[in-house]
Amino acid sequence: MKETPAMEWIVRASAAHPEVRFAEGEILIREGEATPSLHVLLDGTVSIYRGAVRVNRTSVPGALFGEMSSLLSIPSSASVVAEGPVRALRIVDGGAFLASDPEIALHAARLLAQRLYDATTYLADLKVQFQDEASHLGMVDRILGSLLNQQVEGAAAPDETRHDPRL
Repeated sequence: MKETPAMEWIVRASAAHPEVRFAEGEILIREGEATPSLHVLLDGTVSIYRGAVRVNRTSVPGALFGEMSSLLSIPSSASVVAEGPVRALRIVDGGAFLASDPEIALHAARLLAQRLYDATTYLADLKVQFQDEASHLGMVDRILGSLLNQQVEGAAAPDETRHDPRL
């Protein structure tokens, strides 16, 4: 993910939130833990892990972490670990922050859309690689096909119990 004016903007938009610092090896977000907070990277490099597998690495100011669990009210799906000194802004109520301004929501949506595009491109490539495989690897094609077409009931339904301050 390269730095864009939108990334600089999200840093400015979240500047009122407290700055936190992490040393090399410290965990910003731990996979499986339920937390409503999210982080906005100011500087440093972080790696994102699912289990023991590193799935991403970034040093782009304005990168968001914790937005998926904030939006879906689920435990964190990955761990975010500092690769060296890291400064970030911690937003305690990530869901409220993301809902507070249409531009903030659009920024998060663009980041998530890019991640989804990257993931589905990779999955589609894997699907093609294993589609004709006669061994147990042939199941990769069917599993990935199922994942690429999976829809979660009610995922886009608004939370009608929360008041929208913009109305």
